[in-house]
Amino acid sequence: MIEFFLNAYKNASMIQIILEFVAFVFGILSVWFAKKENILVYPTGLIATIITTYLLYVAGYLGDMMINGYFSIMSIYGWYKWARKKNDTEVIAISRTNNKEKITGMVFFFVTIFVVFGIYNFFDYEIKTANYIDIFASGLFFTGMWYMANKKIENWTLWIFGDIIVTPLYAYRGMGMLSLQYLIFTILAISAYLEWKKILNSSQNQEVQK
Repeated sequence: MIEFFLNAYKNASMIQIILEFVAFVFGILSVWFAKKENILVYPTGLIATIITTYLLYVAGYLGDMMINGYFSIMSIYGWYKWARKKNDTEVIAISRTNNKEKITGMVFFFVTIFVVFGIYNFFDYEIKTANYIDIFASGLFFTGMWYMANKKIENWTLWIFGDIIVTPLYAYRGMGMLSLQYLIFTILAISAYLEWKKILNSSQNQEVQK
């Protein structure tokens, strides 16, 4: 296992290894802060996604590159949404999606798949099995990021499913640190879902008591 992990970096430059490690650390920090409903999820996430976008561009993985580029944009949007306050109280609280938001999420998912597939074709890239997995995961992550910006608990369900899919995908592609990162993401996402659910249930109970 360790040998497989190290072999992937035999031909990698030192700058690539350093950048992957920095993205790895800040990516983990970002998910940890998201779990704690801490706004630092966004600045730490920005560092991780910008670096990862560059690394994936160099590696030629367009779908993954796009998703991380989108993460960077959505991090700015989410940062703004989470920072908003009214009378010193956060405007957005953890909640579940309503029917309209579920439909919006489905639109995000299918539009993302269509756009990423179109980009692969536009640049005349050969779409292999791994790329179809990448395209599907992109749809999950695009939607999950939008749900997270609006503090919808369903974002964690999408992250868990997506993380489970891409963990072996990155290992297959020889990007060991990213694979390990997404494995840790999966564990953190499960823990975060349980924590957000506890907060949501507590909030609902308080509303009932009022």
